[in-house]
Amino acid sequence: MSTTQLARGTSPGVGARAARFLPVVLTALVILGSWQLVVTVFDVPSFIVPAPADISAAFWAEFGTIMSASVVTVQEVLLGLILGAVAGVAVALGLSRFPGVSGPVLTAAVVINCAPIVALAPIFNNWFGVTNPMSKAGVAAVMVFFPVLVNTTRGLLQVSPLHLEIMQSLAAQPRQVALMLRLPNALPYLFNALKLGSTLAVIGVIVTEYFGGPSNALGVYIAYQAALPRFELAWAGIAVASALGLLLFGATSLLERLLMPWHESLHDGDS
Repeated sequence: MSTTQLARGTSPGVGARAARFLPVVLTALVILGSWQLVVTVFDVPSFIVPAPADISAAFWAEFGTIMSASVVTVQEVLLGLILGAVAGVAVALGLSRFPGVSGPVLTAAVVINCAPIVALAPIFNNWFGVTNPMSKAGVAAVMVFFPVLVNTTRGLLQVSPLHLEIMQSLAAQPRQVALMLRLPNALPYLFNALKLGSTLAVIGVIVTEYFGGPSNALGVYIAYQAALPRFELAWAGIAVASALGLLLFGATSLLERLLMPWHESLHDGDS
């Protein structure tokens, strides 16, 4: 750490992290500015794409309604994310006890995951009811389950043979091996899956709400406004849904840093 950094009381990694965010902010500003310019210059109709300024005005005009709808959707997303993650980790732990079975099961999981999971939305609506949050959370849980299952199983199985031999030489029980060796090794794999699953859960819930749901849900709001048509309000809802996905991704990344600060992937770029 340099004398200047010590005098300022900043860590060496602060500048590097700020430098990583700066291109993202500048890129977003360039995209929004170009979007606004193209729509204004070429007089693009709002049913094709509204201008960012119009979307922003519509958002603030309907702020209370959109935020209220977001609360309902967030509850469904979180429920689906938790259910999918817990089920994926539980099945992965079971597969790690039988490595010979994990290969065919993971292959089947990858094949099933290639299917359009959101097509289950009408089926889940029939099972649980259109207004039941479980019909939306169920689709999200299925979309989260497969990435968590595949990634966590790989993390549980790809342990160092040397570490495994040491645990066995100490007469460690299978439960101890799982908790003290396999699970810590699987955490990076699990969080990679959760970061992917957090965005997939939002997509799954929003699309499922298009097929019907509580009148105050965000997906229903977007579909309703697009059908009127009030495209600025529909795009405002889409923007909030996108922000929700980014927020969950960021929260998962923060949790990753808190639970595994020792992992080298979290220190790339720090000097």
